[in-house]
Amino acid sequence: MTLESPLLSAIPGLRHVFFTREGGVSGGLYGSLNGGVGSNDDPAHVEENRRRMAEQLGVGPAHFLTLWQTHSPDVVVASEPWQGPSRPRADAVVTRTEGLAIGATAADCGPVLFVDPGARVIGAAHAGWKGALTGVLESTVAAMEKLGADRGGIVAAIGPLIRQPSYEVGGEFVERFIEADAGNGRFFLPSARSGHSMFDLAGFIRMRLENAGITVIDDTGIDTYSDERFFSYRRSVHRREPDYGRHVHAIALERE
Repeated sequence: MTLESPLLSAIPGLRHVFFTREGGVSGGLYGSLNGGVGSNDDPAHVEENRRRMAEQLGVGPAHFLTLWQTHSPDVVVASEPWQGPSRPRADAVVTRTEGLAIGATAADCGPVLFVDPGARVIGAAHAGWKGALTGVLESTVAAMEKLGADRGGIVAAIGPLIRQPSYEVGGEFVERFIEADAGNGRFFLPSARSGHSMFDLAGFIRMRLENAGITVIDDTGIDTYSDERFFSYRRSVHRREPDYGRHVHAIALERE
């Protein structure tokens, strides 16, 4: 099973998918569509899962590109498949090259897919709290502009991520956001636990996108923690599981 953004699905010449954990070959904790090359899953299973994802996006496995993510604001431009086995260290990728699928890996963090239909420029960003706070979304938009996009024409879709009812954080976390901008206080609600709050990552991502000039935004509204169709890092920690699977949410320009 996969999910799509109605806004992105309406754009000709574009493919995108927010993958669930269904439809792969991995077992156990990784059941079944684990795309995380950084997980302890059988590498052969991960390779087959990624091949299936690439096929759904209409590209070959070598053209299904993800990053070594570091919770940074860094962006890279893809014009061809990565050279060699290593992946660039960054948290967003943009391209105007047809036939390349670019993806963000996530298991609670916020995957955001971008497209300027007129300029035919796309982007994929991994926006956890740290990346979102330090500017990965703004960096993605700026990198798309350098490829010819107009931020006023960009459409963005926020994928499955951990939602406010499931995202409890401590006081130091809240203070970090308030120090950056006192207005960020609106993204926190009191928790049942003293000194803790519930964080609205999706709302924070939307605000950062809007402030960057992106006004056409879709949101799947799905909570990866509470929805068992999705991998969740936090759920795995609460269950004391030794590892967790990762999703790859991706977008591609079809060849004309």
